Amino acid sequence: MARETALYVCQSCGTVHGKWSGQCSACGQWNTLSEESRSAPPGAIKPATAASARGRGVQFETLQSDTPEPPRITTDVAEFDRVCGGGVVPGSAILLSGDPGVGKSTLLLEVAAKAALRGARVAYISGEEAVEQIRARAKRMGLADAPVNLAAATALRDILGTLKREKFDIVIVDSVQTLWSDVHDSGPGSITQVRACAGELVRLAKNDGPAIVLVGHVTKDGQVAGPRVVEHLVDAVMTFEGERGYPFRILRAGKNRFGATDEIGVFEMGDSGLREVANPSALFLGEGKERAPGAAVFAGIEGSRPVLVEMQALVAPSAYGTPRRAVVGWDSGRLAMLLAVLEARCGLGFGDKDVYLNVAGGLRINEPAADLAAAAALISSALDMPLPQGCVVFGEIGLSGEVRSVGRAEARMREAQKLGFDQVLSPALPAQKEGRTKGVKVTSAARLTDVVERISQNRY
Repeated sequence: MARETALYVCQSCGTVHGKWSGQCSACGQWNTLSEESRSAPPGAIKPATAASARGRGVQFETLQSDTPEPPRITTDVAEFDRVCGGGVVPGSAILLSGDPGVGKSTLLLEVAAKAALRGARVAYISGEEAVEQIRARAKRMGLADAPVNLAAATALRDILGTLKREKFDIVIVDSVQTLWSDVHDSGPGSITQVRACAGELVRLAKNDGPAIVLVGHVTKDGQVAGPRVVEHLVDAVMTFEGERGYPFRILRAGKNRFGATDEIGVFEMGDSGLREVANPSALFLGEGKERAPGAAVFAGIEGSRPVLVEMQALVAPSAYGTPRRAVVGWDSGRLAMLLAVLEARCGLGFGDKDVYLNVAGGLRINEPAADLAAAAALISSALDMPLPQGCVVFGEIGLSGEVRSVGRAEARMREAQKLGFDQVLSPALPAQKEGRTKGVKVTSAARLTDVVERISQNRY
């Protein structure tokens, strides 16, 4: 019989240590090593015998195939299907993570119910809630009549046995941290249990064909608990985000083998559950009639969808020796770069002023095309000159002060025109692109000094 050894596994990164220490040598986290006893690590290869030393041959295949690609399962939740790449792929494994209380279970219950109403056979297995609690939520959401198969279970052996006997199209497991396998001695939620349970469920999806959706908890720093081993096992990793005080929720794909990774789905949380937002630009824009100094509307692109959002800046005299720089919803490094370019190339000094930059609505922007909108907001606040009410801004700024072109300018202008904007401040566009969007006046700027001149003289 194999001798059991005591191993210490980091609950943050999964690194195995031979002895306990206060700090994990791999990830640097403190007090994360937990003792786990097992005879051999999961997946360890047994010593080869004389009969098996040679091994079996591997059968190779070609890239050509006569088997048609299976159709995707549409769940009738358009925002969820958009992030998945057009629907759920049969046999795929999806990991959905998010902060506690953000609405992961609400979203997946709506996905399960609407997919079942479309004819898909769906199983919803919960390890955190009782069946009656799920029924009460479905009744509040108006989905109590959906033919969803509910179960409350945490034993992996029982779940696998049931899923092998009964065939489902979509299986939702909420959550993977509550499952436990009797093969391992560690408790539920440990690295060993999470890795083993997730691996068995992914293997079931690949062999028997149901699409598996796993719910994963997040750690204090926002990473998927488990940790990265689960992300490597699955086909798609989605995060469900939401800022406190705002009703909207954003579904993002950080990894997707069957679709784009820059798509977003926008939802709004209400009393009866989540509501899909077909036009997120109207959600993130302010409702004021007049544009105040320091505000600029940015025409951005999130995946395949254009989104308008208001960027707000405030430049005020510093009351202390060291000026403050506060950024919400944007990269602080790009703000520092913009301030340096404005001072070196345009003669605007911010060394003795506090600078605050905020993306209204709680949305986070990672696109370089937002440089010009942020710079316009800073210039407008510093000069106390508002931008026109019907003007949108987009463009990238280089260190030499030039305004660089960005992609999908036509889609940005069409979205602005749809919401009543008739002016665009952007890099120089080709004549054929300017003429394709009628009714929109394009004001081009080759350098950042041109933007300062136009805002200061109110000339557009």
